[in-house]
Formats: sequence, structure tokens, C-alpha cells
Amino acid sequence: MTSFIISLPAASAGDAAHYDYLLSSDDGAETRSASVPLALLPPPPDRQTEVVVLLPMQALSWHQVQLPKGSLARGLTAERGASRLRAILDGLLEEQLLDEPAQLHLALQPQPVVAAPVWVVACDKAWLGAHLQALAQAGLAVSRIVPEFTPQILAQRLYVVGDEQHPMMVGARLLPSPLSASALSVQADPAGPDGLPEVVAEPAVAAQAESLFKRPVILQQRSQRLLQAAQTSWNLAQFDLVNANREQAWVQATQTLKTLLRAPQWRAARLALVALVLVNLVGLNAWALREQAALQAKRQAVRAVLGSTFPKIPVVVDAPLQMAREVAVLQRASGVASGADMEAMLAALGAQLPVTQSLTAIDYESQEMRAKAPAVAAAAAEQARVALALQQQGLSATWDGAQWVLKPGAAP
Repeated sequence: MTSFIISLPAASAGDAAHYDYLLSSDDGAETRSASVPLALLPPPPDRQTEVVVLLPMQALSWHQVQLPKGSLARGLTAERGASRLRAILDGLLEEQLLDEPAQLHLALQPQPVVAAPVWVVACDKAWLGAHLQALAQAGLAVSRIVPEFTPQILAQRLYVVGDEQHPMMVGARLLPSPLSASALSVQADPAGPDGLPEVVAEPAVAAQAESLFKRPVILQQRSQRLLQAAQTSWNLAQFDLVNANREQAWVQATQTLKTLLRAPQWRAARLALVALVLVNLVGLNAWALREQAALQAKRQAVRAVLGSTFPKIPVVVDAPLQMAREVAVLQRASGVASGADMEAMLAALGAQLPVTQSLTAIDYESQEMRAKAPAVAAAAAEQARVALALQQQGLSATWDGAQWVLKPGAAP
């Protein structure tokens, strides 16, 4: 994935602040870098580019704490437990922090566990918030926030950075200090064969580092170090900044929508979209009118059949129902049994009832038959089976307390 790395200046956000930026390709190679004011920061090449903000070492303070059991919520409860976890961190770090916890932004190391000490990084909340807001106003939606150095990297190497006038070194103590022999004992834990860890220096200060350490150092460009920092799994966008990132994404989506609605270069696309919507509306209305006309023609055909078959019916309200009633009258008059007769209903019900179920009483009136049966013989599954089978034969069958109720027609 292409990365757009922006290193925040230690100074406050403003027109005079310069931002170091680095654009990397998909394979992680540097493609462009510079140090410019905020107004001159280039936009990301595309929407898939990950915008990574890097916090300088001098703006951070590092602390190790032992979290109590149950303080790390996982899964669906993680977001709800964030405020509780922040309150726990405020209490654990109250004596270690120089400022009030409410004035600081705190973040945990990746994949923290309560069984071991956890690294917590702190920085000024107002300083970070001002820079993130300035980047959002410039149209840069930040994806991740990473530290310039991490305790894991500094546990193995000591870094010498800066320029010839202001060389700085950063070691396992996580405290940047001027390059000097007196500060060396503070910065490095004995790790190498001669009591010093591996030393990595930027080209501008490599000679001074070799003079102090009396041995060759590993050269590393600043851009390579920025890429290395951006590729870690750290993300300091936690607690309050989680919601801030969502708001920035919403602002970015709103700005994109406004661009699509107002920008001149999108005028042709807007007209094409409006034309497509109008064509679909006209087509849907034409199709609806055609279907309505076909349905009306079928209704007229049914009414015509009813009128020609039974001319004595003066007003047609529900042609299928009226025709069914007239057919039933003719069947009764001719002595032919119909599906609404008691014998037909009783035969249909008897064919579906289990052999163990017997009817105790039968009542038939106005094409409705009520057949009483023991309640224990009609379980819910059996009731559903019988009702479905009778429905397929054109009968509505329901279980009402201790009896079956059958009527002509489909079940409601």
C-alpha cells in the first residue's frame, strides 16, 4: 500500500510550521520527500493511500505500568470500556506525569496484556489536536499515528540524529539528549560486547558519532527511518482520537460529495446521472401503466364471464367470490356435493386426522363446520400439518380451543 508519511514539527501548528513528508510506493521505496509549510503539502495520490502521522521523540514521554485484571475490554465491549481504561491509566500515571492527565493524550502499545508491564506513551493533547485539525482542514484524513521511535527498536539500537550543530542521540532510556560522553551512560543499557548497543547514525552526524563511540556506525537516511517507523504496528489514535478520526472521515466524505455536486469538471457526470434517473423513472412509470392495464383487462374478463354465466346478478363487487357462491347454489339445487358441504368437509378432515384422534361432536351451519376433539390429540405440529393439508384442498382449518373450525376458502 502506498504511504504518505507526515512528520509533525515540535512547534505549534501555524503558518510558520514546516512538515517533513515522505511518499512511498507499494514496495516501500521512497518516491518523494520534502519539508514544506502546511499549505504546500501535496495531496495523496489516491484514496487508497494511507496517511500516517509521525510524532517526534521530543514531544513524547514514555511510561510502563501494570494494568489491573479486567481493565482491557475486547471485542464488542472494547469501545464502551475505553473511557474506563483511560480513567485507570490516569490513576496509574498521576504521580509519573508532569502535567495533569486531562491535558495529555495517552496511548497503549499494540496488543497489550495485563500479565506483563505495558508501555504507555503521552503527549500534549492540545498540540496534537491542533496539528490534526490543521491537516484535516487541508483535506488530509489521517489513518494512523505512530511514534518516531519505539521501545522495542531502542532496546537494540542507539540512534544519532540531527545535524552537525545539534546532534542528538536516543537510546533505551527513551530520552533524547545532546550527543556527548556524559549523556552516553544515561542513554544506553549495556548490550554489545563493549558495553554499547548497535549505533545507527544519519549521514550528517555520522562522523561525530564515530568519534564519540570509537567505532564504525550504521548509516541510515532520515527518510529510511521515517519509513521504518511507519511500518510498525503502533497506532496512537486511541481514546478521544478514535472519534476524532471518524469525524475527519465524515468531513472528508462531505467534502468529496460537495466536490461532486459543485465542481465544474464533474458537470458532465452530474448531467449524465440526472438523465439516467429520469430515464429510469419514465421507464418504471410506463411499465407500471402497462401492468395496470393488463390487470384491469383480466378483471374485466372475469366480470364478463360472471355476467354472461349468471345474468341475474345486478351488481358485480367480487366476481370470483360471487361466482363461487352461485356455483355452490346450483350444486345444492342439483344434488351434487360441493366442497362447502358438511360431507365434503368431514371427509377432508377425516382423511388428515390421525387414526388415534376421534371427533366427539359435529356442528355445521352456514358453510362452517365445528368438529370437537380431545385437546390432547392436537399438538402444535399436528395442527399445522392438518391446516396446511386442508388449505391445499381449498378449506380454511383452524384449531379453536378443543375443536376444529372449517370454512371454504384459504386460511387467513
